[in-house]
Amino acid sequence: MPDLELCFTPATELLRRYHAAELSPVDVVQNSLDRIAEVNPVLNCFCFTYPEEALAAARLAEQRLANGTARALEGVPLAIKDFTPTRGKLTTRGSKLLQDWTPDYSAVIVERLEAAGAIMVGKTTTPEFATSGFTDSPLWGITRNPWNPARTPGGSSGGAGAAVASGCVPFAEGTDMGGSVRIPAALCGTVGLKPSLGRIPMDIIDTCFDNISHFGPLARTIEDTTLFLDVAQGAHASDIQSLPRCALDMPPTGDVRGMKIALDVDLGFCAVEPGVEANLQATAAALRDAGAIVEAVELGWDRGIVDLWNLTWGVFMAAAYDSVTDVSLDENRERMSKGLVDLIETGRSIDAVSARKWEFERTRYWRKLGAVLENHQALLCPTMAITAPAVEMRDWDFGADNAQGLMQCMDMTAAFNYTAQCPALSVPSGFSEGLPTATQIVARRYDDALALRIGRAIESALPWAQLRPPI
Repeated sequence: MPDLELCFTPATELLRRYHAAELSPVDVVQNSLDRIAEVNPVLNCFCFTYPEEALAAARLAEQRLANGTARALEGVPLAIKDFTPTRGKLTTRGSKLLQDWTPDYSAVIVERLEAAGAIMVGKTTTPEFATSGFTDSPLWGITRNPWNPARTPGGSSGGAGAAVASGCVPFAEGTDMGGSVRIPAALCGTVGLKPSLGRIPMDIIDTCFDNISHFGPLARTIEDTTLFLDVAQGAHASDIQSLPRCALDMPPTGDVRGMKIALDVDLGFCAVEPGVEANLQATAAALRDAGAIVEAVELGWDRGIVDLWNLTWGVFMAAAYDSVTDVSLDENRERMSKGLVDLIETGRSIDAVSARKWEFERTRYWRKLGAVLENHQALLCPTMAITAPAVEMRDWDFGADNAQGLMQCMDMTAAFNYTAQCPALSVPSGFSEGLPTATQIVARRYDDALALRIGRAIESALPWAQLRPPI
């Protein structure tokens, strides 16, 4: 049986105890593997584990700690999403089309985390090609939420969210093109960061000119999130948009005195559940108590920004499908998820001039947010408009307008991939009817440290790391 106290110990505390010779990475990695074995039959959050390799790496980490050559993440268990290539290991992306793909390279983010001493214990489940806010793939089936297995952990990094929330690993890697880090973080009660565009090199899609795609961490604390980002960040030749390293507070200070922060509950178009709104207001009150000036604003967006993102996503996936296989969509249709097929068909129906005109509309939305961020250092809003929906639901169950003319939203994340240079951080805000809720912090362009500082202030006032799901 795993040691539950150890399961929920943050990475920074594990490292402190390693260096104090109070704890062995061999014991921690074994405990991580034991916890995966305990919860995975219910949650289905891992599709692969590597016990022999992980324990061998833990023994080497133990030697490094003993001889004074330990690295920044020495001996910390880590999960990698089964969307992200890992050298010599199956990377299926949740698809029967790639069920035998064994890449001969690892993503830069994986190389950096492992070079810093983190130990990959396994790979986490994702919907097919990371295309859904629900983690359910043709290859691996349904992944479930640790707080209530009848609910989804979200997607597309749903396996990562469930793994961190249930104590399998202290942090996990995810990808985020429309909220795929922040959605599962919010629904599972963890931290999730979409860094500024290019903060972590994006080298696993066929274009380095895409401008909605990010890697990001899921973790249980702001300090662990910051540590992960510090190791993973920095420019790399594989990504022309990748950024130089930025200075991060280690540990994050949480000092928000005098900071001006905007608050918009619905962004102008989303129907938000009362429990989600109440907890958002509680985080705003906590920031005011910490010395920040939190002001209600009307961003003035409308549902058009979500519609545009959905069309952009369809075009992207239509092109991506053609790069993965030369087999026609009709031939593969029965092997693929309905959501992915629909996206590809939508993308193929759009002409290039129409797609170019979307940039004009996207600019209009940015200028509204940009005006808010000229006068405020960040914007607060919900990460999700609702708590975790049932696992049987799907993305297309949302999007209609209610009687008040507001959109029945699930997530409130994709719009901020359209303003990708602004980091967006999801932090737990409380619970509604026993399920986690979250606040989203959208900071000024490229100021990841600012988002983390605000998140740390909320964490200090409304601590969440000690909370554990019932599984």
